[in-house]
Amino acid sequence: MKKKKATQKEYIEKPPIPMGVVETLETNYMPYAMSVILSRAIPEIDGLKPAHRKLLYTMYKKGLLTGELVKSANIVGATMTLNPHGDGAIYETMVRLSRGNEALLLPFVESKGNFGKVYSRDMAYAASRYTEAKLAPICKEMFGDIDKDTVDFVPNYDNSTTEPTLLPVSFPTILTTPNQGIAVGMASNICSFNLGEVCDTVIALMENPDHPIEQTLPGPDFSTGGRLLVAQSQLKEVYETGRGSVRVRAKYEVDPKSGFIQINEIPYTTTVEAIIDKIIELYKAGKLRELSDVKDMSDKTGMRISIETKRGTDPEKLMAKLFKMTPLEDSFGCNFNVLIGGTPQVLGVRQLIEEWLGFRTECIKRRTYFNLQKAKKKLHLLVGLKKILLDIDKAIKIVRETERDEEVIPNLMIGFGVDEIQAEHIANIKLRYLNKEYILNRLEEIAELEKEIAEMEAILKSRTKINRIIESDLKRVKKLYDIPRKTELVYEDQLEAVDEEDHIEDYPVTYFLSKEGYFKKIQPNSLRMNSAQKYKDGDSLRRAVESTNKAELIFFTSAQNAYKAKGYDFEDTKASLLGDYLPAKLEMAQDETVVAMAVTAEYTGDILFCFENGKVAKVPLSAYKTVTNRRRLINAYSDKSPLAATLQLEEDTDILLISTNQKGLVVHSALIPQKATKSTQGVTAMTQKGKHTLEKAVTVAEAGLTNLSYYRTKNLPAVGHLLRQQDLPSDQVTLFEE
Repeated sequence: MKKKKATQKEYIEKPPIPMGVVETLETNYMPYAMSVILSRAIPEIDGLKPAHRKLLYTMYKKGLLTGELVKSANIVGATMTLNPHGDGAIYETMVRLSRGNEALLLPFVESKGNFGKVYSRDMAYAASRYTEAKLAPICKEMFGDIDKDTVDFVPNYDNSTTEPTLLPVSFPTILTTPNQGIAVGMASNICSFNLGEVCDTVIALMENPDHPIEQTLPGPDFSTGGRLLVAQSQLKEVYETGRGSVRVRAKYEVDPKSGFIQINEIPYTTTVEAIIDKIIELYKAGKLRELSDVKDMSDKTGMRISIETKRGTDPEKLMAKLFKMTPLEDSFGCNFNVLIGGTPQVLGVRQLIEEWLGFRTECIKRRTYFNLQKAKKKLHLLVGLKKILLDIDKAIKIVRETERDEEVIPNLMIGFGVDEIQAEHIANIKLRYLNKEYILNRLEEIAELEKEIAEMEAILKSRTKINRIIESDLKRVKKLYDIPRKTELVYEDQLEAVDEEDHIEDYPVTYFLSKEGYFKKIQPNSLRMNSAQKYKDGDSLRRAVESTNKAELIFFTSAQNAYKAKGYDFEDTKASLLGDYLPAKLEMAQDETVVAMAVTAEYTGDILFCFENGKVAKVPLSAYKTVTNRRRLINAYSDKSPLAATLQLEEDTDILLISTNQKGLVVHSALIPQKATKSTQGVTAMTQKGKHTLEKAVTVAEAGLTNLSYYRTKNLPAVGHLLRQQDLPSDQVTLFEE
């Protein structure tokens, strides 16, 4: 009987059961997230991320603290023993730590060759095979006593060697080194402070825990310089909570001959290319008419942007404009998120210093304990050596008469009453040193060792003595490595008050509002080229007003709201475009539409609200003037009757009211009393009968009536007169244009 052949399906294994969302998160995502947080993106109390620490420690072990410059590729290759993330990532880390890149106030790497610039997006660094590097002298303060058990060591990723978990830094690098990192669900952004100011602050806090930090640490200091706009409230928030922002401006000079502006320092958060791109964008949009050219003049001597201005331009006003509209003034968002004992914590400056002091105290204790044990061991050996001084010949005799090698140590122990360690030391002394002079010289060290041991034991028991050591280290570091502050401090009271509109250009424009709520701002030269306005099907002009770019605009809506805006809030456009749709632009409520527009510069004159019930309300425009920049005013006019028309009047004049039964009434606006309350119902001007309502209202100058006295009334209210044939709407189209 033939054996049944197995089918292909039977050979195929059953597919694995898919993992659930919770299991996937626990087994795959959470370990990744924790790895990014703990081992990549967030700095620790020594001011370094793991990638920085691995690189610097590799350079230290290669002897680059005192040696000559070596090829960067050599360093990168050696660092891969500790950092398996690839040569590209390692080299980028080195670039940022280098003096040539200028990203740090206190560079850790001395560099030779092109390492790019932190202030340039396009100035790329050269490949690692072309550049050279070594450790900067300040790294002595980072690796001091690292071989004296000051920090813990752990195996590297393949257990082939060990690396330090932290570096025993003798000054708060966490505050002098700028650090930025994005982890999973959290981020860190630490600004740099001046080394001397940080050292002074730490010393002051050790003497007085309630010391006001602002007195010795007036603000951040950035490697790219600039001017820090010091706002005490913002700075206090950063110092206390570790979160907040500080504003930094570029530093510039004006050439007295040409009037050109030379920008020499920029905010740390931007680049030369970003600034120039923004200036060009604004120039093309017609918002920087004072400029004629902008150039990147950066070279080997440093960064420089040249701005060429047109004749008659005020450089100070132009710079105020550029500060507002470009990254020449930018904010540095502080987020002092640091790993403390493997836990991410957002700490203020005072808390960071306290944590660093705790870390540094532990380093000094461990170093002292290491030296203490070493000194005690040496003292123990010298005490044993002292015992054979009384009878050197006896020691020689014991060694010479002992037949077996393994019995030498026990016999010495018995002969002189020493322990095994002391006996081992005595047995290993060279024959040439078994003389009285040598031993006496060695014994002189006993008193000195005993004194040192007493001092070290006192240090371990006294926080005051440890603080003195920390203070001494900080004073030494400041004396050796302090540099003048690069970022100039400018306090709020030193800033010149600049009106928001001073830097905005004012020029003639015409505002157009359509009945469907589309708005345009058009310059006269554009209107001369094409005055035919484009509208959507069924839409038409509601109002056109000649004014200026700085005019105040008030848009009244069907919900009795008034939305305020500035003319310069809208882009210049053309007649051939539809324009801005105001309900969307001004973020109006659903189904809210624009029913009228007022344009003013000084809030003079009145606005007449004409309602379908025949009432007219006269409200001064000044009622809509606000001290704060409120964008929406509620109850802008009465809701007791639907709005038929609005008229903006600079002074009292004759107006024509027209009802749905084709009656007209001419009223002088002075007869309508002015009401300060915006939501006033007004007074009855034109009496309405039956189902007829007030339909239109225009000034007499716009109406073009043939017989003004026929429609005029001196008393209110009045019914009006039927429109004559020559005054009917078919002949006077303007009657139906508000």
